[in-house]
Amino acid sequence: MSLSFDPDTLPLPIGHFIGGELVEAPGAIEMHRPSDGKPYAGCPIASPEMVDRAVESAKAALKASNWGGMRPRERVRVMHAWADLIQAETETLARLEALSSTRLISQLAAGDIAVTAEQIRFFAEFADKEGSDVVPTDDKTFGMILSEPYGVVGAITPWNFPVSMAGWKLGPALAAGNAVVLKPSEMTPFSTVYLAELAIRAGLPAGLFNVVLGDGLTTGTALTGHPDIAKVSFTGSTRAGSAIMENIARSGIKPVTLELGGKSPQIVFKDADLSKAADAIAGSLLFNAGQACVAATRVIVEASVAGEFTQALITRMADVGAGPTWDAATRYSPIISQRQRDRIDAIVAAAINEGGRCIAGGKPMDRSGYFYEPTLLTDLDPSSPAILEEIFGPVLTLQTFEDEEEAMALADHPTYGLAAGLFTSDVSRTIRLSRQIQAGTIWVNRYSRSRDHILPTGGYKRSGIGKDLGREAYLANRKTKSVLISL
Repeated sequence: MSLSFDPDTLPLPIGHFIGGELVEAPGAIEMHRPSDGKPYAGCPIASPEMVDRAVESAKAALKASNWGGMRPRERVRVMHAWADLIQAETETLARLEALSSTRLISQLAAGDIAVTAEQIRFFAEFADKEGSDVVPTDDKTFGMILSEPYGVVGAITPWNFPVSMAGWKLGPALAAGNAVVLKPSEMTPFSTVYLAELAIRAGLPAGLFNVVLGDGLTTGTALTGHPDIAKVSFTGSTRAGSAIMENIARSGIKPVTLELGGKSPQIVFKDADLSKAADAIAGSLLFNAGQACVAATRVIVEASVAGEFTQALITRMADVGAGPTWDAATRYSPIISQRQRDRIDAIVAAAINEGGRCIAGGKPMDRSGYFYEPTLLTDLDPSSPAILEEIFGPVLTLQTFEDEEEAMALADHPTYGLAAGLFTSDVSRTIRLSRQIQAGTIWVNRYSRSRDHILPTGGYKRSGIGKDLGREAYLANRKTKSVLISL
């Protein structure tokens, strides 16, 4: 497979995907390539009427195909065929995503797309293995808990991992017997449209998976507030998640799954393998240039090893190999937009002006595109925005502690609780602190997901509601009713 490509000649599926067909539409939102800043396309904005068309198409497809009521193994068969096509079309999907996003073509081909195919297969296998239950009652009654799909699920995915996040939403929802109307980010829409095309080629009934392009204000509001959307699943910022909940509350009540922001602490004790910890933390920060909700952003290290550990981090954050996302040799991603890079730079500058010390990076890279240097800040006041706010970029803060109690106090964030890292060789401490840390995912002596899709992900506090991945995600796409029969 030839991974590198010419970004100026790649054909794009510009339009919505409704009823199994591409609905061409004018590009209302000017799009710029993060790697070089050049405008290259426009993203359409689906009006409320277009969203209604997509929802009606999903409802009709559910009824005509009996997708939620057919033999579950038939759903499994179609979804496995879809996963096969995703893998077969890796090159096209990777190019579409690399062009508009911050994801590197090499990482997409080797990681994101293969993992998405695995996730589709993983969730497909729940279809004929999870269902209704007969429950114990007295001998004069017969009790059941019936499990059913919701109907039409509305999904909204972020720009940082477009195909992967689509897989998180689509796999459990479709396997559970629902239809889906999905809105990808207006900054990275095209790989999701192609994903829908592949689903139809694999045998998914036309209309069961529709894609509407657009912004949050118009398209997202119409989708999440639509009366025929039975459930909403969203990944993105805490602010946007709050707006979605408010919109749903105005238009009715429906269940939501929200995976939102994070400001993940990395607690490093002196008995840890410091080299391994530095690799894990720096790797997380450099991956996608820190543009991940679970990114390792707050290092909290035991004071006696802080100097040694700081130097290890600085060494690993140097010579990152920045370059265009469409070049297979590139190892470091750009920031998604000029606006976001300016925001990152403003937070870093404010931290320095307030007395913080920048010991690595600290400014935009001198090259075309929206690149920012991997940055390490220390000597910050605990109330600094650099410590409290989700920066969504390659910025790491460093604090020190003397004992466990101080470490836990520093780790506890007033707003976020999405993920955390714990580095220690003490097993008792691992178990004890894992129970204390207020986060939905805790990685110990590592900081990355694996391909074990059985592990759910989701946040505490304002980092979200519900879970993606795992059995929990499948069950979250089914509703239950209790039935009690007198004999």
